[in-house]
Amino acid sequence: MASVTLDKVNKVFGSTHIIKDVDLNIGNGEFVVFVGPSGCGKSTLLRLIAGLESISDGELCIGDSVVNELPPRERGVGMVFQSYALYPHMTVYENMAFGLKLAKMVKETVDDRVMATARILQLEELLQRKPKELSGGQRQRVAMGRAMAREPRILLFDEPLSNLDASLRVQMRNEIARLHQRLESTMIYVTHDQVEAMTLADKIVVLNAGRIEQVGSPQELYQRPATKFVAGFIGSPTMNFMPATLAASGREGCRVHSPGLHELALPQDATDHADGAALTLGVRPEHLRLDEACGDNAFEIVNVEYLGNEVYVYLEAGDTLLIHRSEAPSKWQTGQRVALTPDPEHVHLFDAQDRALPAMRTRAAA
Repeated sequence: MASVTLDKVNKVFGSTHIIKDVDLNIGNGEFVVFVGPSGCGKSTLLRLIAGLESISDGELCIGDSVVNELPPRERGVGMVFQSYALYPHMTVYENMAFGLKLAKMVKETVDDRVMATARILQLEELLQRKPKELSGGQRQRVAMGRAMAREPRILLFDEPLSNLDASLRVQMRNEIARLHQRLESTMIYVTHDQVEAMTLADKIVVLNAGRIEQVGSPQELYQRPATKFVAGFIGSPTMNFMPATLAASGREGCRVHSPGLHELALPQDATDHADGAALTLGVRPEHLRLDEACGDNAFEIVNVEYLGNEVYVYLEAGDTLLIHRSEAPSKWQTGQRVALTPDPEHVHLFDAQDRALPAMRTRAAA
């Protein structure tokens, strides 16, 4: 195991600034997931840690050592790629042993490491097969085994499940989670799938346009997003957003107006904003209550999706499209007009710079 520290790390390709002043600490044995939309820099950041790309500026430490100039083979990292990258003419055993043989390890050591890794990954019965004889999940386990057999200090995963079908992704997520519990090794995992991030990570790093938006546990990011971007990216279905205006603020919280809703009294600290300030109100689908329409406070149901144990109700008022989530069955039908009431304890407010307004108790605790 080893810790990883990035201090003001930058990466520039020509005139394009990909990674921008990234500061990050990853502790021994942590499972950290980099997540964000395509092009946000998450794979590039992983490749900088692996040594597959050079750092333009800043400092990268693995353990107590600065590794900016070290080649990949000397960093003590193992990498699992999106493509399995297995040699088709080699058996499972030969694929897993290949890197060890290149390192000129003696045959007994190679055998011991391959067999130990095969036992962990339940590949013992497959060692004499070739990749074409394996399922997608088995190939991914072989790719993981090849990296693990080198006994790296850090395991890096670059979207390893994106080529698998939905059922195999669920299975492999569980296997990777159990692997981390068994090995207690430091793992860094890149994905664009926030479900993978939420289910696997001890700590999630949300990236946007080459910068870190927020770092925290899955629960923290879901319940206390620091920015509108994080609030919208983490969670499925996504958080609902509505324009709002600050009506008044004080020591006990604030009151806001939002089209189609009654005036809301909320526990956010808006004392740094003037009355009338433009805000964005955010609320997750499970924290909206639907009632029969009353007066002007009405939204039209434009679609109802039944997903077995859950129901998604899509609502529209003007240009605003919202999602309500509840347990099945549901009495609501397409074409009905309904009133919405957000749960005040679960409403988020974001200012004009898309930063979350803190709860009143945050300031009081300080």
